[in-house]
Amino acid sequence: MSTADIQLDRQGRLLHFLTVEGLSHRHLTEILDTAESLRGVAERRVKKLPTLHGKTVVNLFFEASTRTRTTFELAAKRLSADVLTLNIAQSSTVKGETLLDTLQNIEAMQCDMFVVRHQQSGAAEFIARRVKPHIAVLNAGDGRHAHPTQGMLDAFTIRRHKPDFRNLEVAIVGDILHSRVARSLIHALNILGAADIRVVAPRTLLPIDVENLGVRVFLDPREGLRGVDAVVMLRLQKERMEGALLPTEQEFFRRYGLTEERLALAKPDAIVMHPGPINRGVEIDSRVADGPRSVILEQVTNGIAVRMAIMSITLGNHARPAGENA
Repeated sequence: MSTADIQLDRQGRLLHFLTVEGLSHRHLTEILDTAESLRGVAERRVKKLPTLHGKTVVNLFFEASTRTRTTFELAAKRLSADVLTLNIAQSSTVKGETLLDTLQNIEAMQCDMFVVRHQQSGAAEFIARRVKPHIAVLNAGDGRHAHPTQGMLDAFTIRRHKPDFRNLEVAIVGDILHSRVARSLIHALNILGAADIRVVAPRTLLPIDVENLGVRVFLDPREGLRGVDAVVMLRLQKERMEGALLPTEQEFFRRYGLTEERLALAKPDAIVMHPGPINRGVEIDSRVADGPRSVILEQVTNGIAVRMAIMSITLGNHARPAGENA
C-alpha cells in the first residue's frame, strides 16, 4: 500500500497528511480554500472555533522546532482541541522506550491526532500505518523527505499575492539537497499548475536527477532569479550535511545570498519568502529579509490558518461515516 493509499479513504478523502506528493488539485485547493476561510479567526476578539471541541491533539516532536511546533499547538487550540505536547528529551524514549511503545502508550490515553516531527524519513508514515483507525497523523517534517504543511502554507502565501498559478514563476534558492521544504513546495506548485519552477543552487547542493521533480535547474542566480514572481530562500541545513559541500558560509552568501541587487533581477512586485529560521548574512541580507517585499512573517501567520484547515479536514473526515460525502 502506497503513502497515497494510506492518506485517503475509499472516497478519496484526506485521513492523514503525510506528503503532498500524490494528492490531487482538488485536495490542495480544499486545504487552501479552507485556510482562507479560517485566516480571519486571528482577528476576532475571541480567537476560537468549536470545530475540534472534545478532541485531543498530541504533538510528538523528536526534532527541535519553534515555528512549526508553536503554530500547530496554536492551531489546535484555536479549534478548541485539548493539546498535549510531549517533551521527547524528558520522555521515556531516553530510557530506551521504542517509538512504537511510546505511541501505543499515548494512544491508550484516547487521543485523536498525532502531529509528528522526526529526524528519520518515513517516520510519520510508519506511525500512520500502526495507529488505531480513528487517529489522524500529520507529518510536521520527517528527515529530508517531506514537510507538507510548510509546503502548503508557502503555496497559500504565494496564492494570496499571486492568485494565477498558470503564469506563476518561482525560484527556490539554496540547499535543495537537504530541504524537505523544497520537495513539498515543488510538489504543491506542480499540482497547482505553476508555469515555471526553478531551483537555484551550487551543484553540490542539488539532488541527483532533480529535474525529475518537474523543475528547471540554474547554477547561476543571475539567470535563475530573472523575471520571477516569488523567491523562496532556504536555510543551509548544516546539521544534515556530510562532507565539505560548501567552501564557507561567506562564500555561499557572496555567490547565492539574496541581496537587494539580486532581488532587482526578479519582477518589481516579486515577493521574498523563507521557511525559517533565517541565517542573516548567509542566505539572505537583512535589508531584504526586513524589506517591503518580504512576506516571511506573513508565512508564519498563514501557517496557523493552513494547519487549522488540515486538522479540521482530516479529523472531520475521520468522524464522517464511510460513504458519506461532505
